[in-house]
Amino acid sequence: MNEKKIPIRTLRSDAIKTGPDRAPARAMLRATGLDDEAIARPMVAIVHSWSNVSPCNLNLRDLAEAAAEGVRAAGGTPVEFNTIAVTDGIAMGTSGMRSSLVSREVITDSIELAVDGHCLDAMVVLCGCDKTIPAAAMALARLNIPGVALYGGSIAHGSRNGCPITVQEVFEAVGAHGAGKIDDAELDDVERHACPGAGACGGQFTANTMAMVLTTLGLSPVGFNDIPATDPAKREAAFRCGELAMACLDNHRLPRDVMTRAAFDNAARMVAATAGSTNAVLHLLAMANEARVPLSIEDFEPASANTPVIADLKPGGRYSAVELTAAGGTAIVAQELRRAGLLTDTPTVTGRSLFAELDAAPPAAEGQQVVRSVAHAFKPRGGYSILYGNLSPEGCILKLAGHGRTSHAGPARVFESEEEAFAAVQAGRIRSGDVMVIRNEGPAGGPGMREMLAVTAALVGRGLGNDVALITDGRFSGATHGFMVGHIAPEAARGGPIGLIREGDAIFIDASTRELRTDADLASRRGTWQPTPPKVTRGVLAKYARLVGSAAEGAVTQAFDDAPATTAATTPIRRKSDEENMTQELIGN
Repeated sequence: MNEKKIPIRTLRSDAIKTGPDRAPARAMLRATGLDDEAIARPMVAIVHSWSNVSPCNLNLRDLAEAAAEGVRAAGGTPVEFNTIAVTDGIAMGTSGMRSSLVSREVITDSIELAVDGHCLDAMVVLCGCDKTIPAAAMALARLNIPGVALYGGSIAHGSRNGCPITVQEVFEAVGAHGAGKIDDAELDDVERHACPGAGACGGQFTANTMAMVLTTLGLSPVGFNDIPATDPAKREAAFRCGELAMACLDNHRLPRDVMTRAAFDNAARMVAATAGSTNAVLHLLAMANEARVPLSIEDFEPASANTPVIADLKPGGRYSAVELTAAGGTAIVAQELRRAGLLTDTPTVTGRSLFAELDAAPPAAEGQQVVRSVAHAFKPRGGYSILYGNLSPEGCILKLAGHGRTSHAGPARVFESEEEAFAAVQAGRIRSGDVMVIRNEGPAGGPGMREMLAVTAALVGRGLGNDVALITDGRFSGATHGFMVGHIAPEAARGGPIGLIREGDAIFIDASTRELRTDADLASRRGTWQPTPPKVTRGVLAKYARLVGSAAEGAVTQAFDDAPATTAATTPIRRKSDEENMTQELIGN
């Protein structure tokens, strides 16, 4: 007979299925259709965030079936779970966007509860939209049982008048419509052509940036995440991930074995080289926290400063993820950085090293225009910079992609919410040179640290994208481009200096000196400052607001006593002495 023999080993799942005391549990397992052999095998969680509310996660149920087949083929028993998703593209610009970042924590927690609650042996996590991807890595790191992550894939770009478009163009069309540049019919036409089917947003926005991060960290096999959502090859990739989870179990390969500090440094360089989403900084800090890897916001500055932009990807460039895949995918970006000595060899879940995986990857497509060599980069440094100063003593992120400016000075236009700011843009009240200040949108103050894409896209649509700066304690979408500073910490709700800015104050942003500052007398205003009342007082958002930490630490709701602190406070901060004195006055140290 050719029956696959079940190896003799101790399994986590033995706790729920072995011995006379577990007869009730076995009875319930039998009710699901499992027989003696299936119950005896390793039990592997197939966790996914399928939902039919948006294209981002629409294909994950199908991929879950393929992953389950792979687990069975390798001698395991798949156990399927569904978790939630909040779709940023739908929630953007509404109160629902407060739920997005919070969902990262809820997804991570729900995976932990489902997998630990059933003592499962290994896991495959299938993820799609923005927060499901870092949550997959966070859950793998937290549980630290054998496991693999697979991104459901990018959406194909739409086509309008013979030109490719993505949802980014829809947001920008809203701004153009508000400015009277396009009419209702043209806005409707853009809307109807941007999103052709399943898959996450197509530029190097947060989803595709974080999918590249999963690969670079070694949690996903090289090339698997590049496959677009509707490509038939995606199902085969899911099948192989099911097999791979079993191989990780057999060989005791664990997520934290591959999530090393060197792997995080590699991931930060890949983000910089592709001018990826600034949300990657927030998420990598959170993932490092779960992996017990010391990482601070300051560690992202050398990664960006010393890594040129070599990929011509939206939102600042021309191409979408589909074109990158056709050109050779994540592998060709990593290969170019490797040739320049900008990557370190690290382990991966396949059992081979990152460099071995790159050696085995197909070569770049002949004549491809998406990725250049480091010697012929599109921009000399990465797409973000970490700033400090008397407006952000814990640090913040300047998005550099899509423009050539490195500094901006102008009068503050102060708004207490994203809605106020968006209304001002649409009403034509923002002028060239202004610095829009959107506060009380941080992790606690929002609560939930909403993305400001509706505002930034409206600025671009009105032709102000290169002439106006925006600073916020909230976040930006990966689709945002322009001179934007986000993640300002401490946030206004926690007494941060951004809460002391007044209309008309001079704001100075300088990437060369890495400063975000004002010459206003903030110290004299400290005594009269009062926090705004909480926007939410009950439910999950209120709980999150009470528990969440600083954006400079990843906006996580959990810290580890047995791990090095993931805080900016442990890292030398580059400030002038007068700024340091001002900061101490403002925060009362």
